[in-house]
Amino acid sequence: ITDPMTGLHNRRYFEKLMEQEVALAVRHHETGSIILVDIDGFKPLNDRYGHEVGDLLLIEVAQRLTGCVREVDTVARFGGDEFVVMLSDLDIDKTASIGQAGNIAEKIRAILAEPYALAIRKDGKVSTTVEHSCTSSIGVRLFVAHDVSAEEIIKRADLAMYQAKREGRNSIRFCDGE
Repeated sequence: ITDPMTGLHNRRYFEKLMEQEVALAVRHHETGSIILVDIDGFKPLNDRYGHEVGDLLLIEVAQRLTGCVREVDTVARFGGDEFVVMLSDLDIDKTASIGQAGNIAEKIRAILAEPYALAIRKDGKVSTTVEHSCTSSIGVRLFVAHDVSAEEIIKRADLAMYQAKREGRNSIRFCDGE
């Protein structure tokens, strides 16, 4: 149910949780949001320094993401260098909920762009520290009481994230409702 490296929920668990959250949104007329995050330039870090350093980056990203959200929100590792955040219990007013989701997405974008000091350990001691900077491409999709399926919401957030990647990375794109 959790990703062993980051300690976050894994994709399978998140998808089940998302289905429940969409059903609750319908039942209680609530609004939520999905924020899909892809780390820009992850592959070159792995290629240059190896998977150990890439894993250290993913662990640090997970910690930073967790620090950006409220207790009622959920952070999961979707796979590879993709993460997803589910914001629950947003304002019922669409403009206000877009603002809330946008503020958290911007907080995520900014914190993930800060430099990383990735400490490689040998025999329990730091042997090397790799300094690394990267950005993220973020797709956001709100969901409301009368929305489509959880699968479709995730798919649309994914499309918005790839739009952010195509348009130069280090950015946030919202998927409109339709």
